[in-house]
Amino acid sequence: MSCALSINNLTCKYDQQTTVLESLSLEVEQGEIVCLLGASGCGKTTLLKAIAGLLPLSSGTMSLNCMLIDDGDNWLPPEQRNIGMIFQDYALFPHLTVAQNVAFGLRDMSAEQKLKKVSEMLDLVHLAGFEQRYPHQLSGGQQQRVAIARSLAYKPDLLLLDEPFSNIDTQVRHELIGEIRKIFKNQGVTAIFVTHSREEAFAFADKMAVMNHGVIEQYGSASELYYRPSSKFVADFLGGGSYLPATRLSAGEYQTELGTIEAKAQQTIEIGRQCELLLRPQHVQIAAAEESSVTVLEQHFMGDHCRYVIDAGGKRLLASSPEPLTIGQQVSVKVETQGVLAF
Repeated sequence: MSCALSINNLTCKYDQQTTVLESLSLEVEQGEIVCLLGASGCGKTTLLKAIAGLLPLSSGTMSLNCMLIDDGDNWLPPEQRNIGMIFQDYALFPHLTVAQNVAFGLRDMSAEQKLKKVSEMLDLVHLAGFEQRYPHQLSGGQQQRVAIARSLAYKPDLLLLDEPFSNIDTQVRHELIGEIRKIFKNQGVTAIFVTHSREEAFAFADKMAVMNHGVIEQYGSASELYYRPSSKFVADFLGGGSYLPATRLSAGEYQTELGTIEAKAQQTIEIGRQCELLLRPQHVQIAAAEESSVTVLEQHFMGDHCRYVIDAGGKRLLASSPEPLTIGQQVSVKVETQGVLAF
C-alpha cells in the first residue's frame, strides 16, 4: 500500500502559547481506517482540524497523496485539499431534501449527472427511496448515512469523522458500524475517525492511535495495542485490569501474593526488581472454595457474564468465573498466565 497521509513532527499551539499537539507523527496508508482514540482534551479533534486545514501548524509537515499541504509556511486552504469531513451532529441542511443534501457538493456536474450520482450514493448506503425526505424525517442512523453519502459523492482523497457514532442509539450502533466499515472497504475509502470509545475503535478501525496530552502514545492494530501495550496508560485505556505487586525472579517468572506467575515484561526489569503485573479479568479465574483467604468483595452483572472484585491478600483484583458467586464467598484463584504483562 502507498501512503495517503504523512504527518511529521507536527506541533500545534493555541495563541502561540498553549501547546495542544507536540512533535506528533502519523502515517496512514491508502484504504486504511485509522482511529484517534483518547480521553476528552487529549488532542484528537485538534489533530482532525489540523488535517482538514482548519488549524495552522506551528511546526512540522503534512502531505496528502505525496503532495505537501502544510509545513507551517506553505498552507493549502481546506477547500483545495479534497478532504471530506463528517461531524458529530451530521451537519445536514434541514431545509434540503436527502437528494439535495447529497448533491450539495456536486457543483461541476449537469443535472442528469447529479441525479445519477445521488441515486448511486443512496443505493450504496441503503437509502434508495428516501430522496424526497427531509433530515427531521430520518432516524439518527439514517442521517449519518446521508452524511456519508454526501461526503463520498465527490470522491475525497481522505475522509475525517468526528465522533461519528456518538448520537446513534446503542441498539443500532454496532450494526451501523459494521455496515459503514463494509462500505468504506468496498469503496477503498481512506478514513480517520475520532472516538473515546474503545469498543467503537475495535469494531471500526484497521489501526488505532492512542493519544494522551497531545502525543500519540502508541500506534498499531487493535490486537498489537491490546496484547503488547507500550505503557500502562495504553494498557489501562484499552482494557481495564488490576495491578498486582511482584518481584522478578527470572526472565519470565514473577513472585506475587498469588504465587509464582509467568508474564512478559513490557519494559526492562532487572532480576530481583519490584514491579507490577497487569491482570485483566479473564486472567484471574475464581471458583467457590471452602477454605480460602480470598473472598468476593463485589459482583457486577454484565449481561452475558458476571465480573467480580476479590480481596487477595489485601489487594483488590478484577476476576471472572463461569459459576455464580456471592459477596463474601470464599474462592480459589487460578491465574491464566497467557497475556499477563509486567510493568
